[in-house]
Amino acid sequence: MKIRTHAESHVVELDDGSQWQIFPGDLATTLSWKPETELRLEQSSDPMSSHVLVNTADQSRVRVIAAEETWPDGEVKNALKGG
Repeated sequence: MKIRTHAESHVVELDDGSQWQIFPGDLATTLSWKPETELRLEQSSDPMSSHVLVNTADQSRVRVIAAEETWPDGEVKNALKGG
């Protein structure tokens, strides 16, 4: 899949119309994404995110949840503290 829009740094819309919120700690990984970046959506076993987006060029991964969902505050703060 390719990126349709990535206007907000924390939300990406894919060319299939799905919209995903990017985990705050993973935003730096998305800075090099371009509209032609090929991404693969995979289910995640991470307790905080339902899925991951994988950049097929470099295999980098970012944790995501559906755009209409919310991140669990306490868990996000703990994860960001831990790096």
